[in-house]
Amino acid sequence: MTMKKRTIPAGRFKAECLALLDRVADTGESMVVTKRGRPVAEVVPVRTRAPRTLRGSVTVRGDVVAPVLGEWDLER
Repeated sequence: MTMKKRTIPAGRFKAECLALLDRVADTGESMVVTKRGRPVAEVVPVRTRAPRTLRGSVTVRGDVVAPVLGEWDLER
């Protein structure tokens, strides 16, 4: 099923911009802004994603502060 998008002339969009943006955000309905009958822009709601978390994805194996290669011999 294809929904027909609402079209609005650029002059009207300019005059009612804030109210139209609120409507898009509230209803999720997108709209096409036209100039002289030709589409020039599409206003769509922002798609938000759930924040990603790393909790549970990291595993500590062994001592995280101990030297990896053992002791160093600095004198040669």
